[in-house]
Amino acid sequence: MKNNKGNDNLNAIRMLGIQAVNKANSGHPGIVLGAAPIIYSLFTENMNLYPKEAKWFNRDRFVLSAGHGSALLYAMLHLAGFKVSINDLKNFRQWGSNTPGHPELGLTDGVEVTTGPLGQGVTMGVGMAMAEAFLAAKFNKPRLDIIDHHTFVLVGDGDLQEGISQEAISFAGFQTLNKLIVIHDSNDIQLDSEVSKANKEDMHKRFKAAGWNTILVKDGEDVVAISKAIEKAKKSNLPTYIEIKTVIGLGATKQGTSAVHGAPLGKDLAHTEEFFGWKYKDFEVPESTYEFYEKIVMERGKQTFKNWELLLNSYQTSYPNEYEELMNAIDGKWNFPQQEVETANPQKTQATRISSGSIFENVMRANPTMLGGSADLSSSTKIKGLDGDFTPKNRVGRNVMYGVREFGMTAINNGMAAHGGILPVASTFFVFTDYMKPALRLASLMKLQQLFVLTHDSVAVGEDGPTHEPIEQLAMLRTIPNHNVIRPADYAETMAAYKIGLESKQTPTSIVLTRQDLTEQKHQDVFAEVSKGAYLLQAKANAKVTLIATGSEVDLAVKVANALNKKKIATCVVSMPSMFLFEKQDANYKAQILNAKSLRVSIEMGTTYGWAKYVGENGLSFGIDRFGESAPGDVVMDKFGFNVENISEQIIKTLKTRKDA
Repeated sequence: MKNNKGNDNLNAIRMLGIQAVNKANSGHPGIVLGAAPIIYSLFTENMNLYPKEAKWFNRDRFVLSAGHGSALLYAMLHLAGFKVSINDLKNFRQWGSNTPGHPELGLTDGVEVTTGPLGQGVTMGVGMAMAEAFLAAKFNKPRLDIIDHHTFVLVGDGDLQEGISQEAISFAGFQTLNKLIVIHDSNDIQLDSEVSKANKEDMHKRFKAAGWNTILVKDGEDVVAISKAIEKAKKSNLPTYIEIKTVIGLGATKQGTSAVHGAPLGKDLAHTEEFFGWKYKDFEVPESTYEFYEKIVMERGKQTFKNWELLLNSYQTSYPNEYEELMNAIDGKWNFPQQEVETANPQKTQATRISSGSIFENVMRANPTMLGGSADLSSSTKIKGLDGDFTPKNRVGRNVMYGVREFGMTAINNGMAAHGGILPVASTFFVFTDYMKPALRLASLMKLQQLFVLTHDSVAVGEDGPTHEPIEQLAMLRTIPNHNVIRPADYAETMAAYKIGLESKQTPTSIVLTRQDLTEQKHQDVFAEVSKGAYLLQAKANAKVTLIATGSEVDLAVKVANALNKKKIATCVVSMPSMFLFEKQDANYKAQILNAKSLRVSIEMGTTYGWAKYVGENGLSFGIDRFGESAPGDVVMDKFGFNVENISEQIIKTLKTRKDA
């Protein structure tokens, strides 16, 4: 093994990282000590980046999928010249700091995506490489390669054990994303014990089977060998997996064991500093090291950035229309073709998935860098991108055949959204959000604008039975902070849902749609109505009953209201497509919509969980708090009591009880 003792430029990364962990008394020093030569090689030799322009669009992307090694990344970002100070390192993992326990997009300068849940980082890296391939094919011109960069992902054994990693590896290999380079910090240790006690795969055979190029670096301290491997990977016409054999916690007394994975070194810090010949105080870096990074990273990056700006200026002069289109995409200026979409409203009874399919096609035509598709369900969800399938032979195809990879699809789209220039869309059956949830959560945490189109939204799915009939999924998605769940009642509300999704710059939007046909309702101004989350669809003076419904149940609520009004029971109807948006309204508006003097009744074919907030202590909630049944959809709905007779009868009984009381 090479000896890097005395190499202050490299070892400064190690020392700052483990000192930050020690000061916080929390963190993962093992990866800092073992993988420092990898990140050193990347930032000093192999990546195009310019810290003073951290969001430069043609920069290489680096993803620390092994997000527990955040101290390693923060130390590198500090030395490279990003806006991460020594004080930031001293405040590692503390309240209000910009150096949290795992990297977070939008919080720390130089961090590309939020990582930590293992496997998602490598999958987002696939999305970034995919975005680069699409944008390069669409916008590059002869001698004007304005989009031309690599995505590097540093993974640990845990990343490669998570199931989502296989979805990502398989997809990237099939798509031959040759600008993607995955580097494995292969130290044979995980948190509990040796990797051999949990896994015995030959990773090279695994990656090769999926269509990857593979490289082995036997000595993780050999920065020359690491750089040569990366340069070789850049020349491959396939995505590349590089396994680098490292020693976890190198230099610590417990090096090479799980004991050094996730616990501060404590008093062992001095021994580690001595091992590497480090002669400086805590958080002290020699000036010569700062000068080294200024010259190697900052000055080189500045020149590369300036060269790209000159190239971009030439592109703007020669191709002004394409330039404007690209800049709009980078800025996230998405178009909603309102006139075309409104004109296309058939004004007839149809499923909202059908309405969505029509609207989606118009929206995609208006947004040339909208990209996505479904997890092998486009014929059912009606979401299929334009310009053919995205393949190695058609990089400008905008329909992505994700295969049966719901989790992978969602995380790949997170990567595309984080890359920029792309408006991603993903679609599947609503019940399969169970597979998507961890990536939906990260999308919301990262504030990534994108669309999730989710169909077959209730027990009306029918014959497929309880495995495919969503019950708790609406509540699940609604509890995700910064995630807008919209369940439209007809074509008009679906149209408004798409408009909201295109305007929500920092919020992912899930549009939840029906399989069964729905009646088109009468609206005053559907865009204004839906934007408030809930609105009075049918008003009634001195209402005794307020029916609150979402999606397909809005039509049922209207029918129930008509039946009650005929019985001289004044009833109004509230359509509540989005609790998320409704919660943003002021108290006066909420009180106006949810008349507290009336009997408030919720109607939704899913769990009643969460509805008490709106119906109050004495209200009624018609829902389903058990799993579904296999039968024709109309039979299932009827058996669960979603019919005019049952709901009207129970409301009348409740009103009588109130009167008697």
